[in-house]
Amino acid sequence: MAAAFARATGTDPADAKDILSQYRKDTRVSIEDFANTVKAWIDRQVPNFRLNFFVDEVGQYIADNVKLMTNLQTIAESLNTKCKGQAWIIVTAQQAITEVVGDMTARQENDFSKIQARFAIRMPLNSADVAEVIQRRLLSKTDSAQIMLGNLHDKEENNLKTLFDFADGSIRLKNYRDREHFVASYPFPPYQYTLFQMAITSLSQHNAFEGKHSSVGERSMLGVFQEVAKTLADRPVGGLATFDLMFEGIRTALKSSVQQSVQIAERNLDDPFAVRVLKALFLVKYVKEFKPTVRNISVLLLSEFEADQAGQRRKIEDALARLERETYIQRNGEVYEFLTNEEKDVEAEIKALDVDPTEISKELETLAFDTILRHRKIKHLTTGFEYSFSRKLDDHLLGREYELSINIISPFNDDAAAPDAVRMRNMGREELAIVLQPDVRFIRDLTLFRQTDKFIRQSRSGSPQPGRDRIILEKGEQNSRRAKDLELRLRKLMAAARLFVRGDELDIGGDDPQDRVVKAFQALVDKVYVNLPMLRGVNYVEADIAKAASPTSTLFGEAGTGLTEAEQDVLNHIQSQARNGVKVSAKYLTERFGAKPYGWPTVATLCLTASLSGKGKCETRSDGTPLEGAELARALNNSHTLGNILLTPQLEFTSSQIRAAKDLYKELFGLPADGSDARVLGGEWAESIRKLADELSRLVTERYKYPFVAALEPLRDQVVAMVGKPAAWYITEPVNQEDALLNAKEDILDKIRSFMGGAQREIYDDVRDFLQAQEANIGYVDAAAGEKLRAALSDPDCYKGTAIQALKSDLYALKDKVELDVLKERKAVIAAVDECADKVAQTAEFQALTPEQQDKICRSVASHKAGLDAVTMIPILRDRANGARSSLMQQMLADIARMTQPPAPTPADPGMKERPAPAPRPPSYVNAADIKVAYPRPYLAEEADVDQYVNELRKTLMAEIAAGKKVIV
Repeated sequence: MAAAFARATGTDPADAKDILSQYRKDTRVSIEDFANTVKAWIDRQVPNFRLNFFVDEVGQYIADNVKLMTNLQTIAESLNTKCKGQAWIIVTAQQAITEVVGDMTARQENDFSKIQARFAIRMPLNSADVAEVIQRRLLSKTDSAQIMLGNLHDKEENNLKTLFDFADGSIRLKNYRDREHFVASYPFPPYQYTLFQMAITSLSQHNAFEGKHSSVGERSMLGVFQEVAKTLADRPVGGLATFDLMFEGIRTALKSSVQQSVQIAERNLDDPFAVRVLKALFLVKYVKEFKPTVRNISVLLLSEFEADQAGQRRKIEDALARLERETYIQRNGEVYEFLTNEEKDVEAEIKALDVDPTEISKELETLAFDTILRHRKIKHLTTGFEYSFSRKLDDHLLGREYELSINIISPFNDDAAAPDAVRMRNMGREELAIVLQPDVRFIRDLTLFRQTDKFIRQSRSGSPQPGRDRIILEKGEQNSRRAKDLELRLRKLMAAARLFVRGDELDIGGDDPQDRVVKAFQALVDKVYVNLPMLRGVNYVEADIAKAASPTSTLFGEAGTGLTEAEQDVLNHIQSQARNGVKVSAKYLTERFGAKPYGWPTVATLCLTASLSGKGKCETRSDGTPLEGAELARALNNSHTLGNILLTPQLEFTSSQIRAAKDLYKELFGLPADGSDARVLGGEWAESIRKLADELSRLVTERYKYPFVAALEPLRDQVVAMVGKPAAWYITEPVNQEDALLNAKEDILDKIRSFMGGAQREIYDDVRDFLQAQEANIGYVDAAAGEKLRAALSDPDCYKGTAIQALKSDLYALKDKVELDVLKERKAVIAAVDECADKVAQTAEFQALTPEQQDKICRSVASHKAGLDAVTMIPILRDRANGARSSLMQQMLADIARMTQPPAPTPADPGMKERPAPAPRPPSYVNAADIKVAYPRPYLAEEADVDQYVNELRKTLMAEIAAGKKVIV
């Protein structure tokens, strides 16, 4: 630098050393000076001379520094002011200038608006412009080439619209317009200009390039297309530029971390085609409008017009499968996506998760039954009845089991590839088999869906990691789309599935799987429930039960027209069970005829049952009570009571049987029967037998009062055994027992009824009550008379004849005797008490008493006579009399002695050594009869014996007196 400066200025090179540093120190260039210098230079030029300044890549210069932007603004303003429009500034940038600056504050926005005003003329270079530049600058053709390419266009003209048409909901991109456009753009299909622009823009937005404001606009596309064109220079006419070649054009600008997956694939994969697929997916990763399906990827990699489309599609599918398997990409339904390093880590974690097979089965069940089929019951269109069905997946029951079932053979089942094996098993089953076609991708996608869902739920509990959380959020969105895709694909599988019922394949077309299943279910119902047509297509409702229960009902045809086929089947079953001794319940009938081969709805079976009862073909009871008409309808409409409603067939009887039953009824119950048919007459019999059994049981329970009613026990047992029988039983069976019944009625029951309802019962009750009340007295009065009465009551035939009537005189005769003797004994008690009182009153001790004390003694004597009128027992009265004679006087004298007892002597003074005199003891009394005389002989035989006994008696009496006792004689 110093040598060049010295040579130019003619100075010494040594003096020019560090000349640049010196100029930097000494030179101060301002925008104003720059503008003046430009103005001076223009003035030296020819008139109307204009000077243009070109600033390339201003975006990289400004970046997000607003100060640099304002400097550019000042230069533009100064040049405009000084040069009067003769100096222009033209800048280029890869992006819109607003995108370069990015977010701004309010003040920055105000400054930026001024800057934009300085650049009023804008010339955006869009993809169409860049395509034109590329075609003119890079792809210009020679005359011979134009002829060859023109002929190639004419040859392939009809294929161009389909070869480069993106499907599967992807963005629509430009195709060849005409022959001229084809020649100009060859070997690049027109879609590549727009798609590559979108690719590099989206990559830049995701910070894939080195430098924040790297060249990513239309102008940078020129270099990429130039490099691709060079690589195709030696290829023969007919070859096309594939989209993956664009990757090489931006490889050097990409961050190493971004393209690491591609580099690893290039080193490790031995399949160059798979690497090409990976590069193409990398380019379109962030282009959301583009759907990288197999079809669209095939368009991107189309290298020649004559390529084998089917073969290329297979190659792409194999490559995609390998890339997905080695976690370079991920698949979401039909769409494939390139994975970054972080995404690869997350994807690897997802695929490493273990998912229980039951979770996958549950998910498939939800998709198939809840989302697509959406039925718990399916209506049979012919009859209008709805039938529940079991859900089965690969022969495994899901939930509650019903007689009919829908069995989905999924791609997870080996039999999906062997429908004939399913057909063989289906022959003996009541199921609709839906055999889905084998689909390995569907299996993998469903498994991945469950793995991703499980991974997302587990990741919610971790600590925040912004980059990873963003990927997980995207995984959740992808999984939502995957769920919709799985549903759509399962719909297609079910729409194309083979359908089997009882081993027969059903030919049911249509694209709606729900409609196909409903139609196939009709065939299942028809094949399983072969007796369903017996109902004649009638749609029964609960209100019909009341109509059917009426004897005049026309629900099953006009009255008197007989039974329908369905009614006859129900009646036959009731009769067959009755022959086996089984009573059929209404609930049992609904279950029996609701199952194969009938399949009748519950309400239809109940209507038929009510109709049979209304027509008198069967008898209906609930808890022993007959049900007819409205009561029967109410009971049948209550599902909780169906198990208690029992049905028995109504037998047919001859007129002579009916007449015999009526005659016996009249004789046995004493009333004529109202019913003229077997059911009504049987009902009257049942009610009357029940009442008779109650009457007999009531009479027999009084056996403790009337022992003779025991004679009713055999009749009672016989009648009780007849209670609760079916109506038809009473028409024939009681007649067989006619003699026994009528004999018992006439000989026993009628007489006991007469006895219990007449005067004899009153006499019997009086005798029994008298004997019970006077049992203690009768033995003292007239034991023989009492025994006679007891014998009469104990007679088991006492209710017959006039035996009880004759007892009435004997009863009152004995009653008089007893009452008179009781009165006599009562007077004896009074006499004994009065005698004792008179003797006491004559004693000196009594007379020595004060009037109050005498009155007290008299009241004590009177108390012994109180209450005698209430005493009716002769033994008690006699005991009272003997007591008065033996102990009353002794008691009265003792009471008098206690009253006349002298006071105790006064105790001696303290200190005196004399002992106090004892207190006087009251005298004691003893009856002479109670004194035992010590006499050795048991009797007195002569005068000497009398003298000796008298002497001993005297000694004994004196001994008692000497002992201080007084002897009562």
